[in-house]
Amino acid sequence: MKWLNSKHRAGLFVAIAGIFGMSCPITGQEKTDTVSFIPSYQKRIQQYQTRWDRLVPQYGKIQFAGNMGLLSFGFGWDYGKNGQWETDLLFGFVPRYSSDKAKMTFTLKENFTPWAFPIGKTPLLIEPLSCGLYLNTIFSDQFWRKQPNRYPDGYYEFSTRMRIHIFVGQRIRLDIPEEKRFFSEDISLFYEISTCDMLLISRATNRYLKPKDYLSLSFGLKIQFL
Repeated sequence: MKWLNSKHRAGLFVAIAGIFGMSCPITGQEKTDTVSFIPSYQKRIQQYQTRWDRLVPQYGKIQFAGNMGLLSFGFGWDYGKNGQWETDLLFGFVPRYSSDKAKMTFTLKENFTPWAFPIGKTPLLIEPLSCGLYLNTIFSDQFWRKQPNRYPDGYYEFSTRMRIHIFVGQRIRLDIPEEKRFFSEDISLFYEISTCDMLLISRATNRYLKPKDYLSLSFGLKIQFL
């Protein structure tokens, strides 16, 4: 009488393999299950990576003036069918001037640039309209969001720390040929004319104000990375 038949030997082999961490042959059904599992796992990983990739800034910006600091710099993202929408995060610098110390500002800006037209056969494009709005705040104890108690009610109707701005402007863009690209695919120069909520109301209630009293001119540079 045999000590073990073929079925017992197979079972013993599987048990020993499990104890010593050896891999066992995979049946046809197990292979099918594994193959169907891997694509779904890879798909989830790709979706996860794509979400994080969207957080990578696509361009950098530098802007001079515009009631957001003497000089502001930051980054942003473009989106939409033709990349006509942009969201900027900008940090600005206000020199000391007559105050005790310099100040920093932060700006959240939304841009809309609907058109871009090539200039002849050159790599230049003109963007005849750029408009939008931005929210700006300044980091300083000298400014406040809510009127301090030491002032009578209604003395300051606006927050002195936060301003809402609207702007309109134009851009000219240089598309860099692929063989000459180093770290940027295009560079844009732009100007903007802007004003804020407080100045608009001042203009409405004080007709004698001239455009130079409530409008601000700024210039900037945009470098497209992605």
